[in-house]
Amino acid sequence: MDVLVSGGTGFVGSALVPALCEAGHRVTVLTRQKPGRHENSEGVHYVQSLAPLREAPVDAVINLAGASMAGARWTQRYKRELLASRLETTAGLVEFFRERQAPPATLLSASAVGYYGHQGDQLLAEDAPPRPGFASDLCRQWEQTAARAEDLGVRTCYLRLGVVLDAGGGALDDMARPFRFGIANWMGSGQQWLSWVHRADVVAAILFLLDQPCLSGPFNLTAPTPVTNRELCTALRKQFTTLPPVPLPGLALRLGLGEMAGELLLSGQRVVPVALREAGFEFRFSDLDTALEAIYSKQ
Repeated sequence: MDVLVSGGTGFVGSALVPALCEAGHRVTVLTRQKPGRHENSEGVHYVQSLAPLREAPVDAVINLAGASMAGARWTQRYKRELLASRLETTAGLVEFFRERQAPPATLLSASAVGYYGHQGDQLLAEDAPPRPGFASDLCRQWEQTAARAEDLGVRTCYLRLGVVLDAGGGALDDMARPFRFGIANWMGSGQQWLSWVHRADVVAAILFLLDQPCLSGPFNLTAPTPVTNRELCTALRKQFTTLPPVPLPGLALRLGLGEMAGELLLSGQRVVPVALREAGFEFRFSDLDTALEAIYSKQ
């Protein structure tokens, strides 16, 4: 299969692209980075625009592009960047489909569990309605943009990603940094939920959805067992030697990080992957302790 991956050099994409190649797919990566950075990548073609692909075979598109939600304080300028990096790329892909004589058969388009907004302890499957908030509004617009591909007959799946954990980058590096220095903490009350997923399971789920032509719609890409922030603290303390935990005051986080702290750090979503499991997907890492042990055993 000829697969186009946008955002293929990011934390998820950098693990997905080799897995696609290993599965026998021919991969093209759409990236804003200069091609020279990847010119020695065997079996992968890198492009900086869709123009060279107008006549090229493309059977499926995996859309992972988007600036990091935790990349900077949520100023109005950065909010515009967060929106543009997702909506413009996705709209460009849909227009690319529209211009082709035969559009790709499949679009797997990233979204996030932020779609649901803050809903306390409620278990959230794919049919749960969203609550207002910047992250929720962003995800809904992102999915609505990707949904235009459905009008062209493209099978479309929306990948509502949880917090992706693995070695070598991503959110875990930031979350574990104080623990490496012997300082254990949770944020605010510690009762807010974290819907996490091991990066290996994200890659496996994407490959699974790619090969299931009967599946479409939203899929929560999260482990079956979300944890509270306090439970995350307990799990990380098993991997590091630390002093007794000290809560990080929510007020300090709000003063330092503003709106981003309120939406990403001090609230969360208790999301479960109902659609994936009903489709027959099996998670390799279903509990956080097993996932962290696997991650830190590699270091």
